[in-house]
Amino acid sequence: MKAAGLAAALLLAAGAPAGAAPGAPRCDAPQEVVRFKVPLPRTARAIRRGNALVVVAIGSSSTEGVGASSPAHAYPARLAEELRRRWPRLSVVVLNMGIGGETADQMLARFERDVLPYRPHLVIWQTGSNQVIKRGGGLKGYSDTIHAGIKRLQAARIDVVLMDPQYAPRVIARPVHRRIVDSISAAAGDAKVALFRRFAVMRYWIDSKQHRMEDVIHRDKLHMNDTSYRCIALLLADSLAAAARGAPPGGEAPPLAAGPGRAGPAWQGGAGTSIP
Repeated sequence: MKAAGLAAALLLAAGAPAGAAPGAPRCDAPQEVVRFKVPLPRTARAIRRGNALVVVAIGSSSTEGVGASSPAHAYPARLAEELRRRWPRLSVVVLNMGIGGETADQMLARFERDVLPYRPHLVIWQTGSNQVIKRGGGLKGYSDTIHAGIKRLQAARIDVVLMDPQYAPRVIARPVHRRIVDSISAAAGDAKVALFRRFAVMRYWIDSKQHRMEDVIHRDKLHMNDTSYRCIALLLADSLAAAARGAPPGGEAPPLAAGPGRAGPAWQGGAGTSIP
């Protein structure tokens, strides 16, 4: 893992978050867009038992956090904060394994090194943007790669959430983006894994005038910014909590098992470190 990736991973294991600041930007999206169609049984079991919840976020630059003001404002770091806010007694580890510029086949090649050794309960696989920007298609091979990655994670008994591309000018300028988004949705449906519809969420923000494009996209017209990373993390945490308790997003988080607090000290492992 790159040094930057390790530093980001350590940041994600920092202490419990503060609540959202008054006047923070809205992060609304329709339930039919953010609701997962499948449960996350291993994630739910870890939460119910009060075990440490281990999440690996793998992807490209919008997982790594390009466009954010610091690694602490990338979506995986914000997701860790949101999950800890919902379960303050639960030890939550979210590992940021994003590497800018990568396509799905490159991410899949890293699973054995950057995902499986950590024995996560959940993997969030963000993909598609570079398939649009750099390769302009190749859907057959792309779909095969996504299916192969899901199969590998399921064989390891890991819950899977796919995350599709961001809604950004440089993505939507290429007509192939529609087929990429549809391909990811089809793969999730075929394999019966969860899909976080980031593209639809961000399009809703713009179409509903909740945000302007420049409010949620970096000046490079491709990457997200602190506002959109925060909102995606908040909505994703809502979706994860809802899937864990089998209810629509937005309600109460499922309870921890009875017992003492579980938070403990921040995890300080590095690449290849075993997490109990």
